[in-house]
Amino acid sequence: MTAAPTRRLEEWRYSDIAAVERAWPVAPEAITVAAGECATRMVVQDAAPGSATIRQFDIIVAAGASLAFHIINSGGAYGRVGLDVTLHEGARFDLGGVIVAMGEQVLEIVTTVRHIGPGATSRQVVRCVAGGTATATYLGKVAVARAGQQTDAAQSFKALLLDRGATANAKPELEIFADDVKCAHGATVGELDRNALFYLESRGIPPVQARALLTRAFLSDALAGIADDEARDTAEARVTELLA
Repeated sequence: MTAAPTRRLEEWRYSDIAAVERAWPVAPEAITVAAGECATRMVVQDAAPGSATIRQFDIIVAAGASLAFHIINSGGAYGRVGLDVTLHEGARFDLGGVIVAMGEQVLEIVTTVRHIGPGATSRQVVRCVAGGTATATYLGKVAVARAGQQTDAAQSFKALLLDRGATANAKPELEIFADDVKCAHGATVGELDRNALFYLESRGIPPVQARALLTRAFLSDALAGIADDEARDTAEARVTELLA
């Protein structure tokens, strides 16, 4: 049996290692999108309170194929969703990730996207809300091989802290061995806009509802790419429930 990771490993440095040990070992879930195909996938991690859950996906997107992947990570005392994505020539990968961490939760989204063929595109949009003394983490790596010329990759992470005791960690990372690429990343952490809150409250909206409206709007970027109406409604209903 493979030993559980420790904080000496960069990709586990913010994890609750005691909880990781309870969930270890982890059997990766394989997803393959065949050449020329288009696929979608949604993962809702809403495990029971007190539990420790780790889901790892090993993903291959073949030449000319595309995958839109959405994550809502909100359950358990410790919850981690990891993606290891390999993109072949002309492939496309879109990630929309939402983390809603409250109380003392430790929730993570960790991704590695490997551009191994030319002309592939990846977009990662992760939005996080943390309250109480919760810890939310996004670690995202884009690795471009020498053969990955004309790669187009972008990462965007934004976190909203609802309480002073909450923590958000972000590490967008680029590892590039090709010389004809377009890669970008950004990360911001902030609080609710007090002016926007004041505006809503001045229009008669109760403070709790005003906070929920602004928070839901903040998360909407990560849900915008869900093409299926039913899946989008389900995702938005889940977010609304979490913020109630």
